[in-house]
Amino acid sequence: MSALDALQATLADEHAALYTYGVLGARTSQSATPALYDALTAAYRRHRSRRDQLRLLVQEAGGQPVAAAAAYELDGRLLRSAQVQAEALELEVAAVERLLALVAQSSGTVREWALTEATWSATWQVELGGAAGTWPGAPELA
Repeated sequence: MSALDALQATLADEHAALYTYGVLGARTSQSATPALYDALTAAYRRHRSRRDQLRLLVQEAGGQPVAAAAAYELDGRLLRSAQVQAEALELEVAAVERLLALVAQSSGTVREWALTEATWSATWQVELGGAAGTWPGAPELA
């Protein structure tokens, strides 16, 4: 896989993450679950910024940024705050894995950026109720 392919795959994942965070945000309440609402809002903003940066990186690498799908399929019904929180946690786990794949396929500023973003997502897992792991993004090393 080339660096451009890794950038495109990461961008495609970010499109899906933004869609999912939008759905999750719509299924929570700022008044009933303010901490979860704030965590989802912060994650949405970070992923939107990440998506925008990835678009630029793809263009700088000579590619045409992959477009978002019209819709994405979500697993199960997300009606309870615990389900919403668990789905957000899964998003961050997947983000770390994809970003570390980009780290492995890139160099220089792209690699530094991807590592910073992977670190943020690994840290954000704790904010979403996950446990701190020794090797986030590499479950085979645990």
